[in-house]
Amino acid sequence: MIHSEGLRLQGYLARPSPQSIAPNRPGLVLCHGLPTEASSAASTAQTYPELADRLAAEAGWTVLTVNLRGTGESEGNFSLGGWLIDLRSAVDHLLATGEVEGVWLAGSSTGGSLAICEAGEDERVRGVAALSARADFDDWAAHPRRFLEHARVIGVVREPEFPPRMDVWTRELKELRPLSLAAKLAPRPLLLVQGSDDDMVPALDARALADCHGSAELRIINGAGHRLRHDPRAVAVLMGWLERQAAM
Repeated sequence: MIHSEGLRLQGYLARPSPQSIAPNRPGLVLCHGLPTEASSAASTAQTYPELADRLAAEAGWTVLTVNLRGTGESEGNFSLGGWLIDLRSAVDHLLATGEVEGVWLAGSSTGGSLAICEAGEDERVRGVAALSARADFDDWAAHPRRFLEHARVIGVVREPEFPPRMDVWTRELKELRPLSLAAKLAPRPLLLVQGSDDDMVPALDARALADCHGSAELRIINGAGHRLRHDPRAVAVLMGWLERQAAM
């Protein structure tokens, strides 16, 4: 269990075998994206522990997955700023275990975007791998009440009186900009993996993030869609990147 702003978040920690621990004992926080289907918040990130186990076993990393507020069995309601705080709490939690000497972040979609934002503001993060990451949240911010209703439909906003202040909730959608924070992440490493046939996040976002960072590794997976964590080619790219990070 991970604690964040008084909320209890569901987490899962995958440990490598003693024989396979990578050099320098690296740790990874693995972050999910926003669910897309109605009433799907409760099942969000169900496959992430399986991916964490694989990364621990094959790459030798200690991997923490976390259900951000409003998803899975985690308490609370979705806000973009709240999710960013939850991600930082996960970094705190992993470092507090004493089992790792450095922390990297990996995330899908919104999780990848927030990983870039967190790393841009937190020097403890040594690098980021982002799959299908948005460059900004401008489309959500343009129609905040419509987006809030969508958040209720998918189940990440559970309480009818939430948010207590709509203006604060909306301002986070406007002010959190991965595109701006990618430059602050540099020169720490950034891997961007994007599907060429992603119908939710265009490849232009990945190219813009790479340009802002300046030295990012950009990999376009031909014919791949949005859910890259289920694409073996994308997972292989992530695995290779982790191995290179551990060897640095």
